[in-house]
Amino acid sequence: MIKVFLVENEAEVREEIKNSIQWEREGYEFVGEAGDGELAYPMILEETPDILITDIEMPFMDGLELGRLVRKELPDIKIVIVSASAEFRYAREAIKIGVEEYLLKPVSSAELLEVLRVVSASILREREGRELIKRFEENMWENREYKKEEFLIRILTQNLSVTDILEQAKQLEMDLSARLYNTVLLKITSSFDDGGGQFLELSRAVESMLQEQKGIYYFRRGIEGWALLFLSEDQSQMDYKIEAVEEAVSRITHGFSQSVEYFGAVGKPVMRVRELRKSVDEAERVFAFRYLKKWNQIITRDDISADAAENNELALGSIDIDRLDRKFVEEFMRTGLKGDVTHFVNEYSGGIGEKNMQSMLFRQYMVMDVYLMAASVLESLGYDTNELVARCGDFKDMVRVFQTVDQTKKYLREVIEATIEMRENVSKYTNSILLKAARSYIEKNFDNEEISLNTVAASVNLSPNYFSTIFSQEMGQTFIEYLTYVRMKKAKELLRSSTMKTSEIAYAVGYKDAHYFSYLFKKTQKCTPRDFKSQG
Repeated sequence: MIKVFLVENEAEVREEIKNSIQWEREGYEFVGEAGDGELAYPMILEETPDILITDIEMPFMDGLELGRLVRKELPDIKIVIVSASAEFRYAREAIKIGVEEYLLKPVSSAELLEVLRVVSASILREREGRELIKRFEENMWENREYKKEEFLIRILTQNLSVTDILEQAKQLEMDLSARLYNTVLLKITSSFDDGGGQFLELSRAVESMLQEQKGIYYFRRGIEGWALLFLSEDQSQMDYKIEAVEEAVSRITHGFSQSVEYFGAVGKPVMRVRELRKSVDEAERVFAFRYLKKWNQIITRDDISADAAENNELALGSIDIDRLDRKFVEEFMRTGLKGDVTHFVNEYSGGIGEKNMQSMLFRQYMVMDVYLMAASVLESLGYDTNELVARCGDFKDMVRVFQTVDQTKKYLREVIEATIEMRENVSKYTNSILLKAARSYIEKNFDNEEISLNTVAASVNLSPNYFSTIFSQEMGQTFIEYLTYVRMKKAKELLRSSTMKTSEIAYAVGYKDAHYFSYLFKKTQKCTPRDFKSQG
């Protein structure tokens, strides 16, 4: 709807103009009035009307001065002058300001309406043009992000030569020449309930910050994550850049009113761009500890090792059992995922120290300790100890697992995986009922832009944190990923079976921001909504 503001010195004339037109029926919103320019100016800046109707000759601030000030702050506003003066100097000044129409009093409501229709048509054309430009820029940005993501995948999975990598990077306006490289995996979660608009704002704030940093490139990883590539001349500069990004991410996330958390994992620094796979592998191993470590930090392998053992060169005679930090293992057994067991065992045993791991006596202690912790966890869940024995053997059968470090790690993986499987079986029935109810709630309410993790958790009488944990464990994807899947599935149905516009479909599946919907659609379906519809 077109917003109109009226400034007229004569109260009777102002009332006549205001009351002679049925604004809403004609497609306008009458947002305010004032008797002179001085009073009108702050009101106009607050209401930001599309059309300003003003007289010229007024006390305190005339209409021409008001027009100049308003045009400076609101360059797209359209100004219509209604004046009793036909002096040429006024008309000339009005032309300089860029006034749309200059009407002489008295003006009939029909005459004013006709002028407003012409001006409104101009406003709508300009809006459409700006919208097309914005859509084009967003499509270009989305295409660029998709190509960057593909490029990173090629670097990590294909045996590209350095020349190929640098040439493809150049096409994406990326300069990958450096002496040192490292990667950071970053994930941000939130409890936003506005249909995705705030998370889009948060994501763009993070990406805008990264774009401003020299020697840092980002690649999308799913809906809530990024892989960051850092380039530097030495380790000191690398540490400084990573620390600066963490401070910026912390500042951005804390700037939002609702709960927002981030977690990052630093990879291994490498000297060749072709070795980035090693860096990402390291980052993924560290990233697996996101459910054991506190969020709102970016951690390195050293942070994990420091928690497990402060000194990697401990002698057997001086082992401090507390330094093994048993709570990590127990917490992992209670909340961890099977897919992360290998990374966890490698990092936990590595943090204990290579020298200690070479000792058979120490490996015996380590296995026995983990085994007893597993038995304790399972007993607390109602299992009999014999069930763990049936899966992993008894103490007398363990001699074989102490022979080498690899055999010990393999057995530790077996014990922890068995514990996680049995833990999941205990809650499987209860969780399946709860998740079935949660999925049903999502299926019925996915089109509500206010649906969120909190509302769904409340529908099944669980805390948001616990619901988020069991949902991810049982479904193999986060709540946001599943909600997005449901919405995209419905969106595809509408694209293929209806004549609805993209903006209408976005609203129909729960997104009040059509651009965010288009971005997610292209991210998840690898094509735009328009392309998907045309493929039908």
